[in-house]
Amino acid sequence: MNELVRKLARTSPRAKSVVSRWIASRRFRSVAEVDVPLIAGRLEWAWQGDAIPLQQRRIVDEQLAALRDGHSNPTYEGLVGVMDHNIPQLDQKTLLEIGCSSGYYAEILRLRNVNVSYRGCDFSPAFVQLARSLYPSLSFDIENAVSLSYASEMFDIVISGCCLLHIAQYEKAISEAARVSREFVIFHRTPVLHLADTKVYTKKAYGTEMLEIHFHEQQLIRLFAASGLNIVDVNTPLSVSEPNSEERCFYKTYLCRKTRMSS
Repeated sequence: MNELVRKLARTSPRAKSVVSRWIASRRFRSVAEVDVPLIAGRLEWAWQGDAIPLQQRRIVDEQLAALRDGHSNPTYEGLVGVMDHNIPQLDQKTLLEIGCSSGYYAEILRLRNVNVSYRGCDFSPAFVQLARSLYPSLSFDIENAVSLSYASEMFDIVISGCCLLHIAQYEKAISEAARVSREFVIFHRTPVLHLADTKVYTKKAYGTEMLEIHFHEQQLIRLFAASGLNIVDVNTPLSVSEPNSEERCFYKTYLCRKTRMSS
């Protein structure tokens, strides 16, 4: 069956698009709006599985090795690019990464000569334990993105690192990221739709069922504005077929400047 799908995808661009949507529809299962609270509650602890960090890190180590060998990664370069182009005197800035996983973005920034004062936090104790073992000179904390323990305006730059899409209370996560930032907030690798309303799915990743949200872009931008954040730059390294739809899902990195103190 898989070989048949691959052959069909090679026959024409239209066939490739159909196959891509079919694959996406098998990977993602839609969640009705009325069922979101129940499903979100059931899957709240999905990312705290002890087996996930090492599985993810094996993939990350390959990508880091490629970077060290001089290869480019569009997703990583996109983050570095929006920071380097828009934020002056980066080397003097403090930075918090929310949803830091094993802390590998600290290494990516260093490899690209972005020498910020880095601190990471994650919802998963297992991820934080791995990060501390890999980067013992850096600080990593166990934190919940919707109720951070940090003081307001504690960091010059805050990165929400590909975690917003897994948080049912994403409005609170946006507000908290804005609250602890002094100047800039970056929402990295965020899946957005240009036409369709926000969609909620469940999917399997690293063998674990979890929630994933694809945001209607206009709604997301309005949530940024409600938290006192103005978009100043956007990078789009990737688009994929949206499940059961003709639309594309774009993975974007938004760099926002804080315009007022968040509540």
